[in-house]
Amino acid sequence: MSTHPLKSILATFTNKNGKKLSLFNAAPVGGMSSLVIKVIILAMPFIEYFAIFNNYVYDKLGLVSQVVMYIVFMSIMMMIVFIIIYMTRKSVIKKITPSWKTYFSDVNLAMVLAVGITPYSDFFKHYNKIVKQDLSDVALHEKLKELFVQLQEENTDLLIAMNKDYKV
Repeated sequence: MSTHPLKSILATFTNKNGKKLSLFNAAPVGGMSSLVIKVIILAMPFIEYFAIFNNYVYDKLGLVSQVVMYIVFMSIMMMIVFIIIYMTRKSVIKKITPSWKTYFSDVNLAMVLAVGITPYSDFFKHYNKIVKQDLSDVALHEKLKELFVQLQEENTDLLIAMNKDYKV
């Protein structure tokens, strides 16, 4: 298995300014671009609209049935969108985890990407500042190592508590 460059790994879950993406981008590590997924998600309601509200369906079902079908299928599409986002996130994390472990073996990627409170909750705030420096790969790796050490020192109690919880 090949190791992905650090900047590619970081580009899967951050934008060019260092802010966390709501939809992870698998393109830097050989997957589907988040732009393509966004286009698919945005196109789904329009495709449904044109599939349901046409003369053929109107002749077979009538207007009320068309509206009910649209509402039912729209709720199904919302579930599909949730599943697409979940599977994309899971796929990206699976692809970058081995490479992440080669760069930061002692930092849990799930804790870095978690939405809740973790020892690395401020990672994206600090990473945003590091991105503006436009560092080389080696310098970026060293800066991030220092950042993780700093975050671990600031949140020692939380890190100890969470590690105890994982071991139980």
